[in-house]
Parts: sequence; C-alpha cells; structure tokens
Amino acid sequence: MSMANRLIEDFKKQTKNSILEHMDKLAVNNTVYSTHFKGYEPHLKEKNIFIYIHASSMVVVCFDLCGQIEEIAEEESPYGVGRPEYYSSKGPRISPVYRLSESIKKMKNRLNAINPPMEIYGVVLSETNILNAEDMKDIWDMMNIIVIDNLKNLRHREITTHDNNNAKARTIIQAISDENEIIRNYTFKSPYSDEDEEFKKLLEMYVNDSPDDDDECEDDECEEDDDNEINLNDFPEGSVHKIEDISFPDGTIDQNQNISVKVEILRPIANPRDELDKLVGCTDIKKRMDELVALTSYNKMMQQLFPNSKQHEVSLHSVFLGRPGTGKSTVCKIFGSLLRQAGALSKGHVVVCDRGTFIGTLWGDEERSMRQVLEMAHGGVLMIDEAYLLNGKHENDPGKLVIQLMMNILADETQRDIAIVLCGYKEPMERLLEANPGLQSRFPNRFEFSDFTIEELLEITRRRVKEYEYEFTKPAWEKYCQLLTKAYNERNSKTWGNARFVANQLERIYIQHATRCVKQHPIDKLQMRLLIPEDILPIEVPKEKRRIGFI
Repeated sequence: MSMANRLIEDFKKQTKNSILEHMDKLAVNNTVYSTHFKGYEPHLKEKNIFIYIHASSMVVVCFDLCGQIEEIAEEESPYGVGRPEYYSSKGPRISPVYRLSESIKKMKNRLNAINPPMEIYGVVLSETNILNAEDMKDIWDMMNIIVIDNLKNLRHREITTHDNNNAKARTIIQAISDENEIIRNYTFKSPYSDEDEEFKKLLEMYVNDSPDDDDECEDDECEEDDDNEINLNDFPEGSVHKIEDISFPDGTIDQNQNISVKVEILRPIANPRDELDKLVGCTDIKKRMDELVALTSYNKMMQQLFPNSKQHEVSLHSVFLGRPGTGKSTVCKIFGSLLRQAGALSKGHVVVCDRGTFIGTLWGDEERSMRQVLEMAHGGVLMIDEAYLLNGKHENDPGKLVIQLMMNILADETQRDIAIVLCGYKEPMERLLEANPGLQSRFPNRFEFSDFTIEELLEITRRRVKEYEYEFTKPAWEKYCQLLTKAYNERNSKTWGNARFVANQLERIYIQHATRCVKQHPIDKLQMRLLIPEDILPIEVPKEKRRIGFI
C-alpha cells in the first residue's frame, strides 16, 4: 500500500466501535495534519468538519449532529439526482451524504492546480439510524464516501486535532477554504419567538439529551430573534470542539522556606462520558454522575435564560467512600472532565493530595499549604485521599486546623470554580463527617464504591490484557481464574486491593512471560503475545499487620 493511500484505507477499515478512537489516535500522529472548523459554505455551513491530510490524500469527516431520530430515504436515488432528502417526524432535511459529496466536488475543483492531484475521501458520522444504509453502500462507494450511523452521544465527543507544521497541508487548507466561509465563532439562534417554547426546547436539549433541531436550519428558514440569542460556547457539553491548550501547575507546594512537597496533577481527558461507560461495574456511580452533570448543565442553561431570577445552588463538593482499588481516583479524573465539559469547571484537572501535603514542621505551614493547593486546584478538582487522617484523635492535631481552614475558604462565595472530593474508607470517613457537621452540609454528594465481584475482576483482567495485545491460552486462563478465585475467597476486607490486586498479579505475569520469551526465543512471533500456564504465578494475598503496643 502506498503512503498516499494509507490514510484513506485506514479510514475505510473503521467501524462504529472504532472510528472515534481512530480519530483520537490521529491527533497524536505527527505525520498526519488535521484541523477542525464549523461550517463550509454552501452545503455544510452548520456542520462540524474535520480534515486529515497525509501525503497526497485527504479525508473529510462530517459530523451529522441531527439527534437520535429515525430517518427514511426517498425512493428516488440520492446519487446524481437533485437534492435528495431524508424524512423524519420533524419534516424533510437534505441528506448529509449529498451535502458532503457536493463539498468534496468543490474542494477538488479548487485543488486542480496542485501537482500531484489530491485523492479526497469523505466520511459521514451520523447520530441517527439512516434506514436503507445497506442498500446505499454501493452508491456511496461510487461517491468516495462511507457512512457510519447510529453513533449515540456523538455531540458529546471532543475531538483533538494536530495542526502540525506541514506547509503543504496548510497550502491545501488555504486553497479549499475561504475565511468568509468558515464559521469559527458561531451562535445558535432559536426559530421560536415564544419564550415558553424556547425554554421547553432547551430544557429537552440539555437535560434529556435530545437533539438540537437547529443543526440543520437554513438561514431562510429560521427567524432571527436577537433577544433570544444564545451562545453555544456557554454550553460546551453540546458542542464538538478542539480541547483548549490549558496550562497546568507543576504540583510543587512550598510548606515553608525549607520544605517543599509534590502533588500529582491529573490532566482532563477528552471524552469522559465514554471513559465512564467503559468502567467495569460502578452502575450506581455512573447514574449519580449523570444526574449531577445534568443538573449542572440545567442550572447553567437557566442562568443564561433567566439571569435575574434565583437559581438552584449546585454544590460540586463530594465524598467518595470505598476501599483501595475500587476506582475512586479514576472516577475522580472523569468527574473533573465531565464538569469541565458541562461548563461547571474551567479546566477540569485533578490535584491529588493527602494529609502529608498540608502538615508541615513550622507554625503556619498548614494555612500556607492549603491556600497554595486551592489556588493550584482552581478550575478543577481537589482530591484529598484518606481525608479521615486529618481528623486526628489529639485535640491539637494540626489536621483539624486543615479541615477548619478548608471550611472557612469554602464559605467564600467567590470559590465557585472548584470541586473538592474527600476520599477514604467508609467507616472512618463517616466518623469524620459526624465529628464535623459543617462538612456534611458542604459535601452533599455521596458516592459509595463497592468491592468488585470475582466476575468484574475477571472482566478487568480481560480488558487490561487486551491493552497490551496479549492473549491467554485456554489452560493459562483456567489457571489464572483458579488463582484469582482462591485469592478472592481468602481476602481480608481491610487489605484487599480489588483492581490493584489484579494489576499487581498481571505485572508479575508479564515479567514471567518476558523472562521466558528471552530465554526460549520463540520462533513464531505470535508466541510473543501468548500467555501460557508457565507464565501464571500466584502472588501472596496481603494480610492485616498485627499492631504492637498497648490497647
């Protein structure tokens, strides 16, 4: 396969389950130029367009954000005949395939002067289920377009692009586009003049995840009402856009002139809802997260519609209860990115702290550390792991001062662009909350992380092994299942590591597998990816340490 055709052929191989991940991977491929813009006149002026360029080939991806409505094609063939339309309960709309094909023709005409000529291929990604799609594949193939439909939650995806320094690619973009034709700062204008109808429509769109009917609205069909103009940038959950280049702190906390500590900074992820869906188990956690994000989106919409009315007070501060390895840190990272996507947080990063972050050696270290940490977490999430350790038994324990400082700062109404998450074991965390009634009122969101079942741990194993493209032989998988089941049945509730135990077990397996392969030199390269019974070694199940001293 030539370098020129590789880009197009790779897109042709994609399916509903792989296309978005493929686009994410291209964003970190330095050899592929990619860019995004909203609108391409005259046919795709309300569409999100992503363009990928490699060698002498170009792929144009069109996002069809029409909502989850079922559409029926005309009997008349959409290839080479007029302006084909699909019909829905909301009336006809022009086929996105036709629109993209016409735009590609326009691009080709503008690129005629480029030598050698560019090969252009089109991809339509649609939220809706396009009926008769199977029957249309041959026609679409003649048009050099593939269609992947029924992509739910497409409008909630954030696609990163890679505007590298490829001079040729920039020349191509300049040739096919005109600044007057690219709508970079766009607004949504409601066709409804009645305020109640607009309210119902937006409520549907942002709370119930209903489609934005006006994605397909033509200029001559929509009434422009300046009084009802709403800026979509205020509602990032419903948009598809490139992730901003946000600067993040390095994580250094200066407790005093002599001592500095380092905290972990977890950067936001592009598609948090997808990552939440991928988590094994956590059904109740996912539901609660969706509810909180929906309420946040609703509240932001209401502020836009009725700025002078009293709004719901939405607290983002939360308590995560659960043992190690149950996914608290993973969900916290997703939580920050979800809130950023909903417009509740400006950055969405996570600052991970514990008791040692705040407790210094000199008077005043706690207050200095707390203020630096809050400043560092501004715009994101402050996660305090094992927060119950701040509630020391001694009356003068400095951890109690940290709690009081945190509560005093949270009382400041200007501290809105932050979410604080207290994490830890359920029983000691509940004692912390009972000992500090003010904490319960300021941390109303409670998420309980249960231990994984043996079936869930096996599913976690499958997914982690798949990431490295390993595969168990049948005897190896049976041996692994037996060992994991034995460890699970012998577990101590106070020391069991859940997913961490699986991770440690797999690391041991990988090391044993690598050692065996180096010594035996497998002839077949596929053997390098195959885990056999010899690779499966048990690890000791952690036991509770005995305490020494007086009771």
